[in-house]
Amino acid sequence: MSVEYLGLSEMNGPLIVIEGVEGAFFDEIVEFSVEGSGAGSGTSAVKKKLGRIVALDEDKAVIQVFESTADMSLLNTRTRLTGRPMEIGLSADILGRTFNGLGQPIDGLGTVKAEVFRDVNGQPMNPCTREYPRNYIRTGISAIDGLTTLIRGQKLPIFSGNGIPHDALAAQIVEQASLGEDSDEEFAIVFAAMGVKYDVAEYFKRTFEECGASAHVAMFLNLSNDPVVERLITPKVALTAAEYLAFEKNMHILVILTDMTSFAEAMREVSSLKGEIPSRKGFPGYLYSELASIYERAGIVKGSSGSVTQIPILTMPNDDITHPIPDLTGYITEGQIVLERSLYQKTIYPPINVLPSLSRLMKDGIGAKYTREDHQDVANQLFSSYARVGEARDLASVIGEDELSPIDKKYLQFGTAFEREFVGQGRNENRSIEDTLDIGWRLLSILPREELDRIDTKILEKYWEAL
Repeated sequence: MSVEYLGLSEMNGPLIVIEGVEGAFFDEIVEFSVEGSGAGSGTSAVKKKLGRIVALDEDKAVIQVFESTADMSLLNTRTRLTGRPMEIGLSADILGRTFNGLGQPIDGLGTVKAEVFRDVNGQPMNPCTREYPRNYIRTGISAIDGLTTLIRGQKLPIFSGNGIPHDALAAQIVEQASLGEDSDEEFAIVFAAMGVKYDVAEYFKRTFEECGASAHVAMFLNLSNDPVVERLITPKVALTAAEYLAFEKNMHILVILTDMTSFAEAMREVSSLKGEIPSRKGFPGYLYSELASIYERAGIVKGSSGSVTQIPILTMPNDDITHPIPDLTGYITEGQIVLERSLYQKTIYPPINVLPSLSRLMKDGIGAKYTREDHQDVANQLFSSYARVGEARDLASVIGEDELSPIDKKYLQFGTAFEREFVGQGRNENRSIEDTLDIGWRLLSILPREELDRIDTKILEKYWEAL
């Protein structure tokens, strides 16, 4: 028999405290009945709300409320423990649908007929059951596919900054991502946005509909005016949906999470309200473990033909890559894609700085079996040559471009062409991996052949002759 608790002991923003609780557990879902006056009718109206237990101390429970607490008081609220964690109803019908941050439909198409209900907190993936990621996911973006290749089952974040077009890049990846032209496996995208403005959310929805991608996208939207505690649940709800589609429906799922900075700042706000001792930049000491609990829900499980791949997007405050959020993210994930403000100011899109960007799993998912035999050599040479461009530019800023050696001038020419033609591409331009590698070879031909010292001789002879 369920027990209702009358009244509240304390209230502090989205957090409330009730005392005398028995049999409660961490992360348990709580239902509130808030009594209020019916408008002008003299009748009493009862509003239902949900919350989650986030701390327990003997018979005292601290509960996060997922909605506004403005109409709640210590006397007009009744609380009932449900005896279950937060769950979401799932079926293949979630594709093509739009939900709020708690997994409730907001597209006016009614509720989803659920086949199963899953705990949004997920289950730890047994390391012994993981398979090593191999195959790649094509995004159609040269700087990613060619130099920081995304591998199925990988977690590869995008580090951006305020004002840099990471939203446009995310939308383009959703529109263009695929398993390759020869694959007949099922592929879908789970898109979760946290703390985004209304116009940004509408941009995503409109873009996905116009390009025809919405049919294979499940969207979870937490807007900036939605409750801040909802942001803490949104990525978990989205990943629960992704795991269901991947490991029970055997689909390959790409999860895009934007913006993880909003998630972390929501965690800091709630932690402050709970009175916890802050760590770096005011964030709680468990920021690392919370980020890891999200990022580590990517991978491939033995016995399942599906996979979960993550692209978390985060904005670096003041473009500081040493800020706790990108810093801790870099420890957990397998590389990063860094967007550079100076490239954006040159009107280069996408403004990806390839030098600090890397994909640690790239080497095992490219080559003759997966992309093309020359992929690794071309990527190595482009990295090496573009690094030399930086040295030539530094020297030119000191002695002047006219005083540079002929080879340094060639590198300056290569650098400009590389940024404009390889990194830069149209917002609707979807390049195949062959197109990307061919552009790379054409740009390398700007340099003398003897400078191409990162390419195997046999590969160089084969492709150099074709230029």
